[in-house]
Amino acid sequence: MPALDAPLALSPTSSAGPALAQAPLALSRGAGTTLAEQLAQQLAERIRQRLLAPGARLPSVREAARRQGVSPATVVAAYDQLLAQGLVEARRQRGFFVRGAQGGAGPGAAVPVAGSVAAGGPGAGGSAPLDAAGLIRSMFHGRNDLPAPGLGTLPADWLDLPLLQAAVRKVLAQGDAALSYGHPSGDPRLREALAVKMAECGVRANPAQIVTANGATHALDIIARALLQPGDAVLVDDPGWTVEFARLTQLGMRLLPVPRGLDGPDLAVMATLAREHRPKLYVTVSVLHNPTGNSLSLGAAHQVLKLAEAHDFRVVEDDTYAHLAPAHLPRLTALDGLQRTLYVSGFAKILTPNWRVGYLAAPPALVDRLVDVKMLGGLTTPSLLEQAVAHCLEQGSLRRHAERVVQRLDAARPRAVRLAEAHGCRFVTPPAGLFGWVDTGEDTERLALRLHDAGWLTAPGHLFHATRRASTLMRINFATSQEARFWAAFDGARG
Repeated sequence: MPALDAPLALSPTSSAGPALAQAPLALSRGAGTTLAEQLAQQLAERIRQRLLAPGARLPSVREAARRQGVSPATVVAAYDQLLAQGLVEARRQRGFFVRGAQGGAGPGAAVPVAGSVAAGGPGAGGSAPLDAAGLIRSMFHGRNDLPAPGLGTLPADWLDLPLLQAAVRKVLAQGDAALSYGHPSGDPRLREALAVKMAECGVRANPAQIVTANGATHALDIIARALLQPGDAVLVDDPGWTVEFARLTQLGMRLLPVPRGLDGPDLAVMATLAREHRPKLYVTVSVLHNPTGNSLSLGAAHQVLKLAEAHDFRVVEDDTYAHLAPAHLPRLTALDGLQRTLYVSGFAKILTPNWRVGYLAAPPALVDRLVDVKMLGGLTTPSLLEQAVAHCLEQGSLRRHAERVVQRLDAARPRAVRLAEAHGCRFVTPPAGLFGWVDTGEDTERLALRLHDAGWLTAPGHLFHATRRASTLMRINFATSQEARFWAAFDGARG
């Protein structure tokens, strides 16, 4: 049978429709749904995205069974479900064809977020952290002192509290930053320091192009509210960050998932989606991607920018993990010079999650619009914390702290890898950065529920897909996955 959760492959010599119809899909015998239901669901997703165009012929039952490694009866059951949904039609002695109109479930319909509250996934309103909001609630309200392998940040004992205390004391001693509103665009001192910091990664922006925010997530929200209207299509990495999927869906956007590979997005799928849907944005984590840890290659970055120009969409580059990554890795914004791109980053992943200081850099023509949206949503700027971050940048204390964290992470990563592999997990992508993307061989939604009951926060694979699907994958945080007792609990939750 095809590999579990295998990436969808496109034939470079075929049109997108036939290639997608024939490629093996990600079916899992260990999932909580039948193979027929999984096959029907994934074909329906491709039809709604117009990756299978109206009029396209599906493979014959026998051919689909051979390609998917399943029985013909499974394929018949899947095609029957697509017929019942009105997505395909059967033509006597010719086979099954994608219907030309799918009504409310058609290509223009919003794509539901996997596991989101809006989509009514498991965990919505429940206790298990199986959706975006539930995962965040669990991070904020830990049940005990157990390490959290599903955590999205560094553990507290990796952070430098004296550094933070010294920076705040210095700012308070210098003036009245805590007593008045800050500058709407952000503290001028911080924006000057950020321009210098960004230049180290090849991103050239003057301080007037930089707007601060209450964290990188807020910066992404400002961009979406300023540049998008409900119903607009947005390209996103798949797998990708569940909070971004949920946030965009809540704003009424249509998500267009692009499979993420070792070097970056699947360019053939991106081209098809761009041609069919005319997206307004592509939102991506190009360096130390969450959850795979991959980084964009230079060649892929160049091709993404060519597609953005050809199809007239902007690229939002979320460089949240910049402090953990080598400065030489390709940034889309550096190649583009902030013409069609916008750059986002923050300090939650390196200083402390509690200091909500993020920022964006944009083309000059967009800055006033972005500042207006920021002011309407948050009024002004927290100058005290912004000047404290500026102090950390100016004095080099943040750089030295980041170097220590990277050294510690480099030591933790192989230990976590050895433990994961010793307990039957396989890394789908080469381990890098903060996160590992592992195949457990079992439905990780079920595993997450069992482990949650035992007090362990994990991040099952279905959270990282824009449309809900069963998954045997799991994201682990290398900094919090080094304890043998977690892996013992992991073994106990299996089967």
